[in-house]
Amino acid sequence: MAGHSKWANIKHRKAATDAKRGKIFTRLIKEITVSAKLGGSDISANPRLRLAVDKAYGQNMPKETIERAIKRGAGELEGVAYEEIRYEGYGPCGAAVIVDCLTDNRTRTVADVRHAFSKHGGNLGTDGSVAFLFKHCGQIVFEPGVDENAVMDAAIAAGADDVITNDDGSLEVITDPYAFVTVKDALIAVGLPPVFSEVTMTPSTTIEMSGDDAVKMQKLLDALEALDDVQDVYTSAEFDDET
Repeated sequence: MAGHSKWANIKHRKAATDAKRGKIFTRLIKEITVSAKLGGSDISANPRLRLAVDKAYGQNMPKETIERAIKRGAGELEGVAYEEIRYEGYGPCGAAVIVDCLTDNRTRTVADVRHAFSKHGGNLGTDGSVAFLFKHCGQIVFEPGVDENAVMDAAIAAGADDVITNDDGSLEVITDPYAFVTVKDALIAVGLPPVFSEVTMTPSTTIEMSGDDAVKMQKLLDALEALDDVQDVYTSAEFDDET
């Protein structure tokens, strides 16, 4: 659709990820700890932990820090007990928002999330109010101009679920969340490094936003991202190229 570019929105998300790098170690340590607690400390038998550790190494986290987080989660070291909580709500124009948190204080976290929604024109909803609009998957993105056939052949051979060619020429490789690392590594191995990749929640439908509405929505997303207990924020909002 004119004025709205899939590639532009991917760059929005990449910029948001880059902006929170100051907190990335804290968030990754929480994720490693919880993953080890829920699925055990054996990386080969715990796909969620493997993904968290791979992300940590990708951010140059020291091996010793990773190992301590795993031991803490597995109960071999004392540490804070984190709880996973998902909040769902709506932003301006009814755009759906999912906020995934890891916290040691549920009361504090819900108050902070509710305040961010109300301050920036949104509403905190009930459990399940928007989650059905999203799919949990791995997303591996290539900018316009990449060899489409090469990406498709390598991705499908590695076990990807789908390869999508967007109108703007960018490519998205969609995977099962737990096949994400395998597919990404296979693409890199054949000389096809993605420009952006993550395990995410992708919306089944999007709401296109521009002008003041887009600015308000971005402020809401930024406010949620800035909260210490927030791990990830997902939305069905799609921004105008100029936002």
